[in-house]
Amino acid sequence: MPRAAQIATIGFAGMIVFEAALAAGVRLGDAAWGGAHAQLTTGQRFGSAVSVLFYAAAIIIVRRRAAGRAEHRYRGGTWALAVIFALAAFMNLASGSRWENYVMAPVALVLAALCVIVARTPTGHRGRTPEGPPGTVAHA
Repeated sequence: MPRAAQIATIGFAGMIVFEAALAAGVRLGDAAWGGAHAQLTTGQRFGSAVSVLFYAAAIIIVRRRAAGRAEHRYRGGTWALAVIFALAAFMNLASGSRWENYVMAPVALVLAALCVIVARTPTGHRGRTPEGPPGTVAHA
């Protein structure tokens, strides 16, 4: 699996932990939802719970695309994730929360870039060339 997909998986898993903590009521609201409430409202906690499902789906989409799956749901899904995270980066920059400005915006931008790299993975890519292990070139 390409390294970009591995790093994206780690990033998405980190976001799952963060969003699950928010949904459970941990006082991290300064870093989410505009930073207006240290303790999130019930609606915001529900939204964070839904975000856990979104990030889990993102992991599935990115890993399957990185494995060379060419179906539209993986190819288009990875491009859609790239757009979503690029927009999230701008929204976090526009937020009044310093946590969102200085932590969440760069995280979203990196995740967007990783999704672009994975989306551009050639179909059928499995991490090895037919000639041998990665980095080798067969000579005739």
